[in-house]
Amino acid sequence: MKITDPIGDMITRIRNGQMRGLKKVSVPGSKLRKAVLDVLQKEGFIQEYTVSKDKSFETIEINLKYMYGDPVIKEIERVSRPGRRIYSRSESIQKIQNGLGISIISTSKGIFSDNEAREKKLGGEVLCKVS
Repeated sequence: MKITDPIGDMITRIRNGQMRGLKKVSVPGSKLRKAVLDVLQKEGFIQEYTVSKDKSFETIEINLKYMYGDPVIKEIERVSRPGRRIYSRSESIQKIQNGLGISIISTSKGIFSDNEAREKKLGGEVLCKVS
């Protein structure tokens, strides 16, 4: 079965895994997903992720992060969807919960958190919001 929204699928798997209290969730591998997970790991929302390859199929296993039994990710939401893309300039990227959360932005230079995109003065597609 072909996934039409790979980022949306990954976000849903992370959200469902944390609601169930799972330590790990797995998603099919892709460069875009790895780049988004790099940002989530750098910002402290997940512990780590590992990539395993079976023949020609790549799988990413995400170790979810909990603090005192509660998930670190309180809310994760897809912003730009395949049917409705949302773009933002670097000056108009909104802060999430007064800087406690992040937006993940896909720019021409790569995938960055909202803070990094503002520093580098890069705008782009707002992939998701995490808090």
